[in-house]
Parts: sequence; C-alpha cells; structure tokens
Amino acid sequence: MKIATKSIKFLTIALVALFSATVFASGSDRKHNDHKDGGQVNTKEEVEAYILHHIKDSHDFSLFSYTSDEGERKHFGFPLPIILWTSEGLVTFMSSEFHHNDDGHVIVEKKGLKFAKVHSKILELDKGAATVSFDETHHATNAHKVLDFSITKSVVGILLIGFLLLFWFSRLAKQYKTKQIPTGFARVLEPLVIYVRDEIARPNIGDKHYRRFTGYLLTVFFFIWVLNLVGLTPLGFNVTGQLAVTACLAIFTLVIYSVSGTKGYWMHMLWMPGVPVLIRPVLAIIELAGALLIKPFSLLVRLFANISAGHIVVMSLIAIMFTLKESLGTVGATGLSLVLSFFITLIEVLVAFLQAYIFTMLSALFIGMAVEDHAEAH
Repeated sequence: MKIATKSIKFLTIALVALFSATVFASGSDRKHNDHKDGGQVNTKEEVEAYILHHIKDSHDFSLFSYTSDEGERKHFGFPLPIILWTSEGLVTFMSSEFHHNDDGHVIVEKKGLKFAKVHSKILELDKGAATVSFDETHHATNAHKVLDFSITKSVVGILLIGFLLLFWFSRLAKQYKTKQIPTGFARVLEPLVIYVRDEIARPNIGDKHYRRFTGYLLTVFFFIWVLNLVGLTPLGFNVTGQLAVTACLAIFTLVIYSVSGTKGYWMHMLWMPGVPVLIRPVLAIIELAGALLIKPFSLLVRLFANISAGHIVVMSLIAIMFTLKESLGTVGATGLSLVLSFFITLIEVLVAFLQAYIFTMLSALFIGMAVEDHAEAH
C-alpha cells in the first residue's frame, strides 16, 4: 500500500513536470515557426521573452498561445476585468479589448478617453493623441499612468487559494466539533497545523503569548506554501514571485510585531539600558532601522528572489530543447531538457515548503522578540 502511494505521488509530479514542458514547447515552438528566418538568435530572444512573461503579472489569464493554420494567433485562457481610476474618474472594461497586445499599438476608447497597454502597464493617452509615441528609450511621451485596480492573474490566484484555504479549514474546524479525530483531507491538515503551532509559534513566541499569533502564522504558512506549489503547475501562477505580494506579507508581520511590542521592547530599542548615554542615540537609529526596514526587507526579498529564481531556472532548463537543438539534435536536447527540468522541479517542491517555513519562522521570531518580557532593571 505504501509503495503504491509513493508511486502515485511520483507519477503525479512527473506528469506535472512533463505537462509544463509540453505547454512551454507548444507555445514556443509555434512562435519559432512563425519567423521566416528561424535563426538561433530569434529563438533565444523568444525564450527570454517567454520566461520574462511567465514570471510577470498579467491583465489576462492566458495558459498558452498558438498560431492557427490561417496564421492567426490564438490564446487559450480568459479575459479579466480592467478597473482604472483616470482623469475622468472610474473606467472599467475587459482585458480582451487589448487583444493581448502589450506594445501600445492597440488603443481602447472608453468614456472619451484612450488607453494603451505597454509592458504590462496601462497608460492613458493625452488629449488629442491618437497613438502612443515613444522616445529612444521606448518610454511613452504622450501618455501617462493611471491608478490600476484591475483583477490581474496574481489576484485571481490569491482569491482562488484564499477561498480554498477557507474551505479546507472550515471543514477541519467543523469536524473538531463532532469528532475527536478528523477524517478525509482534514487528516493531512491537522499534523501541519500542530507542526506550525508546536515547532514554530510556541518555541519562538513563548508559552504565554503564542496563542495570540498562531492564527496569523498558520495563515501565512499555508498561504505561501500552497501558492508556491500552484506556481509549479501549468496554470502559470507566480504570485509569491511578485514583489508587491511579498512586500504586503512583510508589512503585515511588521505591523503585528510593532503594535504588539511591549514597553520593554521599545525601551531597549530607543534608549538601551546598560550602555553609555552618548552611544544610545546611535544604537536607537540602528535598532529602528533594523526593526522597521531591515527585518521586513529581508522577509520580502528572500521569498521574492527564491521563488522568481526557481521559476526562471525551471523555464530556462525547459528551453534547452530549443536553444541546444542544433548542437545536440532534437532527441538529445529534448531528453536533456526534460531530465534536468524534472529534477529541478522536484527540488522546487522542497523549496516551496522551505520558503513558507522560513517566512513563518522569521515572522514568529520577530514577534517573539517584540512580546518578550524584558527586564526593566539592570
């Protein structure tokens, strides 16, 4: 039974990796065939563009693209709502009106205003402008940014995982009311909940205060972990690889340990006892910088950089089947690409858990330092 279970898990991961490679191959290979010259340089440029597109957020949900027999570019996915605050107030429409154009050539007119999408940024054209003009650095000269509240692909991922976690843990909570031992998928969640409580929250925060913050730590752990795992699937989510998302998570931790900090915590930070008076202001600046800037910065950058780097490495290894096709042949390049990307994907499964653990552990450590009972007398 155990062998069968392990085999199923192994095959599942293998299928995910192979399907991801297939999706990448189908999109990239068709793009490559669309070029008349079909040179090696063009292929590398297309691979780099695809990787950058994969790790960036998007205003539409597109899994892959292909070119039909008639030469028309087709996109498999669905549009998302565009919500903008412009010079004339609120403007809404669907992302499909841009027709997947990202270089500013497609103009959308709404409420007498004109909009274009350039490098995933939506711009409002100046009065009287019919097209977007660019300078030598490819920056728009006759358009300006607007406040963008659109439902992007990352927002869809956040909402999807949020509702999924709410559903899972609601069922787990209901089972505790009627059963001593959970059943079904809840039995998978229970040991993880106990692990976060007993191995992360309690040792770092202390027996006196850990219950106040366990809910937040559980939310952060499962939110990051599940999003990291979903990011390895062909759905193409890269939510925790977005700097804005990791910055928000770090700010949540910053607010919690700043608001929960005891009097002794702030006194030791602002006017550290036991040191010469002249040195105390210098130490206060260093301590404030560490608490308000360095700690949250380390949280957001570590998560963002590791997840983004993992996605780039996996996609780059998959791209070997195109970039080394001439030197290794079709079979050799494809085989090398699949083997390397498969094992890196297995490592990324571990990294997905590890980054959720590290973020949660450091958050608990920072909170524990803030709520610790500091001795008032020295």
